[in-house]
Amino acid sequence: MIKFDTTRRSPDIILLIVTLILVTVGTVMIYSSSSIMAMERFKDGQFFLKKQLFFVLLGLGTMILMTRIPYEELKKFAYPGVIISLFLLTLVLIPKVGVRVGGASRWLNLGFFSFQVSEMVKIATVLFLAHFLTRKADHLKELMRGIVIPLAITMLMVGLIVIEPDFGTAVIITVILMLMLYLSGSRVRYLAGLVAMLIPVGVFLLFYKSYRVERLMTFMDPWKDPLHSGFQIIQSLISFGSGGIGGVGVGDGRQKLFYLPEPHTDFILSVIAEESGFIGVAIVIFLFVVFVVRGFFIAFKAPDMFSTLLASGLTMVIALEAFINIAGVMGLIPLKGLALPFLSYGGTSLIMSLTMVGILLNISAHEK
Repeated sequence: MIKFDTTRRSPDIILLIVTLILVTVGTVMIYSSSSIMAMERFKDGQFFLKKQLFFVLLGLGTMILMTRIPYEELKKFAYPGVIISLFLLTLVLIPKVGVRVGGASRWLNLGFFSFQVSEMVKIATVLFLAHFLTRKADHLKELMRGIVIPLAITMLMVGLIVIEPDFGTAVIITVILMLMLYLSGSRVRYLAGLVAMLIPVGVFLLFYKSYRVERLMTFMDPWKDPLHSGFQIIQSLISFGSGGIGGVGVGDGRQKLFYLPEPHTDFILSVIAEESGFIGVAIVIFLFVVFVVRGFFIAFKAPDMFSTLLASGLTMVIALEAFINIAGVMGLIPLKGLALPFLSYGGTSLIMSLTMVGILLNISAHEK
């Protein structure tokens, strides 16, 4: 039975304020970026706004719930979370069960929205690793119990994610694994050997699929094929260039008018860049930096090893997702279809991100 905490201190107010600001900015920009498209597709300019507001309320409810449950209680879900993750990751691969979009099977249809399983798997993986590495703290210097067992279980989930395919999420979970192994005290030489083993695998997977090679080539020279493979990043760069210092004004952007593909999801920052300019983008990046700093500060002051690893892993998930999205739409790395946490339209991403915030706030209320 789950117990509720009645003796906690005040949670990290800075992390909470930053999160609420990001969610508010995201909701406003989703409406700005999607209203014309929603009117064209669904004859309702507020279609995406209404759904996002529902997701915001659901996510905030989940966040509040996570602040009330003592974080130690989460250990009970560590192993069941892995089992459920493996089951759902297998389920999405079954034809006519998993929802297939753009050649990828990553979603389950829940009626009122599509649930992206890999978003939940990130939390489940962090929770499992935090619990397992804490329990095996006396054996972390050993190769089998300290490295091989958590590696095997994590790579099993990563393998199913690669099959979907979702290369970006697979990379994020692998990086999280390495970070948490390092923080838990695993031998550096084992981790170095693990990196040396995983890099060739990553390179192979990168060149195994032609579309990944195409993304890499497009990143290197998007103007070689401006109307096809290079179209997305070129339109994103135009958005950034059009915004200037202060932007053209919220609601007045032009690139969202069927130039930017899905401007309310992966390219939400491009719309922000055009409508609020360099200042708006700088504020968004600053807020994410503050979020990450506070997240690791919470981990640093956490009362035990489990909470330290849990807070570090969850913070790193948000940090990596934000970096990959921001750097991608700016043309600094190849594009990858990852949502920008708290800002992009999408129920699963927002709810899972706010769930992670709730856990971080919970841990912050028990800091040393």
